[in-house]
Amino acid sequence: MRATLAQASLIRHRARTILAVLGVAVAAAMLLDMVMLATGMRESFRELLLVRGFDIRLAPKGTLPFDTDATIPHVSAITAVLRGNPDVRDISAVLGGSLHIEADGRDVSAAVLGIDPKVQGDYELVAGRDVASADAIVVNEYLLRELGAKLGDTLTVATGFDAQTRTYAGQKKLVLTGIARFIYGAAEQSSAAVRRETLEAMEGQKRRDRASLFMVKVRQGANPDSVRKWIEGHIPNVTAISIATAIAQVDQRLSYFRQLAFILGAVSLFVGFLLVTTLVTVSVNERAGEIAVMRAIGVSRLHVVEQVIIEGIAISLAGALFGLGLGLITARYLNSILSEFPGLPMAIDFFLFQPRAAWSALGLLVASGIGAGIYPAWRAASLPIAESLRREAIA
Repeated sequence: MRATLAQASLIRHRARTILAVLGVAVAAAMLLDMVMLATGMRESFRELLLVRGFDIRLAPKGTLPFDTDATIPHVSAITAVLRGNPDVRDISAVLGGSLHIEADGRDVSAAVLGIDPKVQGDYELVAGRDVASADAIVVNEYLLRELGAKLGDTLTVATGFDAQTRTYAGQKKLVLTGIARFIYGAAEQSSAAVRRETLEAMEGQKRRDRASLFMVKVRQGANPDSVRKWIEGHIPNVTAISIATAIAQVDQRLSYFRQLAFILGAVSLFVGFLLVTTLVTVSVNERAGEIAVMRAIGVSRLHVVEQVIIEGIAISLAGALFGLGLGLITARYLNSILSEFPGLPMAIDFFLFQPRAAWSALGLLVASGIGAGIYPAWRAASLPIAESLRREAIA
């Protein structure tokens, strides 16, 4: 009965109801996007760190991985220390650098990683073979297009280039054996990987037995933070970063985004609340005589209150459902714009859809619909019956 009367009231003013639902849908879309923004990048970064199963990163003391050109010396000794912990399962030492490749008279530069292919966690092979030998190199598709090369080609690669004399240092011929997708690489970044000993040999004695980063996997059931503390106690010249500490640092750096998302989300929720309150209040004012007649024939105040609140919930729920689709479309578009930020890994999403976030936004809007109906419902239930009927008769 109450739902039927609420439906009839909304259908009677169809155009106004549709406009109100569309307004709530826009507010719902903005609220959903802000909820996704507040949590999306954090969760996306967490998934990115865990994609290859490495729980801890070791960087030179006081730095973040690849934040500077600093390196960690004595890789062999550090590896031996790490293997002394029974909770450590795999160790991947990575040496970063830059390459210069001669292609059609041009100098093409790229970032390069020196890795151990058996335990590397920086790329996924898309085609061809991994760097099984010292004269092998794998590149990403962007660098492949820059070079105009194909699998099996021999590339003349160097680690240094003097632009004035146009001479190369640390030159070596490498065979292009594979195409890879670099997990932490940006969209338009030229990336390559060779064996770590190959890169060390090309760069000379100054980079011998050094690494820019260690990635460590712990055995299943072990506590990564306990292992992290053990590492920092036994290897004082490194900063050990677990997933938890990395997320904490990301939260600190992204606090601006979270505050912005909270403010805009609160504004969108308030706008939706005001819109529904206004519409339902106008509807109650127009039906004052009708409500007075219902009260005069014995309809209880609770019945009137419930009917008005149902109207507010119906508008909020319909708008939330439309807003869910609109929010996903706008989030995809905004994410495509923000993902082009220079230096940002391709796998990072600013707006990450999570069912929990969608349900949270939907729940907040329904709650605001209930709240929006309280004032007009109280107003409807408090109308003086005799005076309202007299005004209706005169009108």
